[in-house]
Amino acid sequence: MTRPNILWICTDQQRFDTIAALGNQHINTPNLDRLASEGVAFSHAYSQSPVCTPSRASFLTGRYPRTTGARQNGQAMPADEVLISRMLADAGYDCGLSGKLHLAPCHRQVEKRIDDGYRVFNWSHHPHPDWPENEYTQWLLANGHAWKDIYPGPNGKSAYAGVPAELHQTTWCIDRAMDFINEQRESPWLMSVNIFDPHHPFDPPAEYLNRYDADKLPDPSYKPGELDNKPIFQQVDHDGAYGGTLLAYSKMTPRERREITASYYAMVELIDHNVGRILKMLDDTGRREDTIVIFMSDHGELLGDHGMYLKGPHMYDCSVRVPLIISWPGRFKSGLVSDAMVELVDIVPTLLDAVRIPVPNRVQGKSLYGICTGDADPHHHKDHVYTEYYVGQPFHRALKPQPLVTMVRNRTHKMSVFHGMEVGELYDLQADPSEFDNLWASPQHTDVKMDMMKLCLDASVMTQDPLPERTADW
Repeated sequence: MTRPNILWICTDQQRFDTIAALGNQHINTPNLDRLASEGVAFSHAYSQSPVCTPSRASFLTGRYPRTTGARQNGQAMPADEVLISRMLADAGYDCGLSGKLHLAPCHRQVEKRIDDGYRVFNWSHHPHPDWPENEYTQWLLANGHAWKDIYPGPNGKSAYAGVPAELHQTTWCIDRAMDFINEQRESPWLMSVNIFDPHHPFDPPAEYLNRYDADKLPDPSYKPGELDNKPIFQQVDHDGAYGGTLLAYSKMTPRERREITASYYAMVELIDHNVGRILKMLDDTGRREDTIVIFMSDHGELLGDHGMYLKGPHMYDCSVRVPLIISWPGRFKSGLVSDAMVELVDIVPTLLDAVRIPVPNRVQGKSLYGICTGDADPHHHKDHVYTEYYVGQPFHRALKPQPLVTMVRNRTHKMSVFHGMEVGELYDLQADPSEFDNLWASPQHTDVKMDMMKLCLDASVMTQDPLPERTADW
């Protein structure tokens, strides 16, 4: 079998409920709708961390964040970890990247790479010109555009128009991907397109923002008083995300909250447009049937739900449940929506199975290949999903202890254990799918609390590093 090409599009901070064909009636995503109709959409895909570096380290290695050693933003992935791009390069793939990687510190410094296997590396962590090495910034300047001339800035608003679409980093990422794909080569290729949007700030192009009427959008999902018996980190972030430093739900008007939603949806629609551009290019050049296309995000966005914005030590579905679509025309099922519980850590073994490379013992994920081909039950993959947060961000410095959180979710319940603290979270997902009512301290739920606590402990122990391998009995 000729090995397929792989186009892997990963957005940043895009929650699961942002695709029209999968249930959002307020957003316009015709190209993602098409991709879902041509592939398998996983409606219950979970990130292994609610923040960037641990999640990306996990889904690029097929290993859990604690196992990779990259547990926090600002940590560097150890050099002996092996990315899927390195595995594929060793098997003869030509590998390229455009946009973000974020497997090492990026705050006031340029990300340092391990031996990641990427031959082409068009790096742009985010669009703002904080580093001269940002290739998107270099492209703007080479085409006569200074950032200050194309980016009006917030002007005191939380949601506002930003860079025009034709100059946007999202567009640039797709342009660089198409340049890479169109190179002459004999080998198969992997192209990682790591778009920064819809990560905050909420600043889509004006022409996209104008398509959304904030007054016609729903309010965030929040129940007044719901945070009273929840971890203090949520109460703090209610008055300002990132430990009180950024967007404050409690200080906004309902209109301002809906304006943020409008901007967020507009950013997603720009992504959708560019997904359409690259799919058309694959069609026009006869590559589509030879290419696996993955669309996903690294983690979600609170978007005002539960009275908070952005991300943090919060394990709500809006924070850790993400879109995941996998398409390979003629090989994978089309138009299948799988409600099986899956994890992003499962993508690496899925790709290795698809290209007929043996899955190394160090990989901890479980392949989705059987579901994609129609040979496995699309409604069951794992009995539970597991997510970790080990002080993933440093923004709750004033609070002791710092947030160390493990979350386990099965079909009926979700538990988040805040280690070293008496408080935690327990939700009955059948009675309370919106995760409003914390049952952690409910006497009527003692038995299910103990069952879920054991499941969370089991999940933690069962995800220990399989390396080094035992080579003898003693």
